[in-house]
Amino acid sequence: MYNTCRIGFDILFFLWGINHKNIYETPHDSSKPVIFVFNHISYMDAMVILKAIRNQAIRGLGKVEISKIPLLGFMYKHAVIMVKREDAEDRARSVADLKAAINDNISIILAPEGTFNMTPKPLTRFYDGAFRIAIQTQTPIKPLLFLDTYDRLNYNSIFSVKPGKSRVVYLDEVSVEGFTIDDVAVLRQKVYDIMEAALIRYNASWIKE
Repeated sequence: MYNTCRIGFDILFFLWGINHKNIYETPHDSSKPVIFVFNHISYMDAMVILKAIRNQAIRGLGKVEISKIPLLGFMYKHAVIMVKREDAEDRARSVADLKAAINDNISIILAPEGTFNMTPKPLTRFYDGAFRIAIQTQTPIKPLLFLDTYDRLNYNSIFSVKPGKSRVVYLDEVSVEGFTIDDVAVLRQKVYDIMEAALIRYNASWIKE
């Protein structure tokens, strides 16, 4: 399903006039599992994930709501671990599935903001989930920046596609060595600060302050 989605998104990006590019601030080792985290700013983020990560097995966590979007929703629900955020039992099941993926040498990708950042700030608050899993499984964090999805497909409408560039920045890996479960908040803030500073440095277009 991931390969099918990649082909489909390649075609869509070509038809929409969107040129994708990965920017590696440091080399990325795709042979080992990591926990990718990214800033969530657009419906297009799900597509860009598969444009950015092509040679590495991944599993993502997806909101049930996205599965209702025509075409994208069908592919989405067959490619990610779905979760009902309001259901504690379902959240626990999804976390167990994510940990199982890491144990199978599969990287996972999560949006620590949980939902779209609809503010003029670089990021909204981060939730603990990705960082708790990272510490529990001793898996490093790999932050990604989605710089242009806000401009290519705004969260206000799924019909607002605009041609142009699509850039994903691979930031330096964040090790969790030495962190314990009591350090979740410290790790969360560390990654937040790294991503916030980088989004400001790259002049992300939605930042107004």
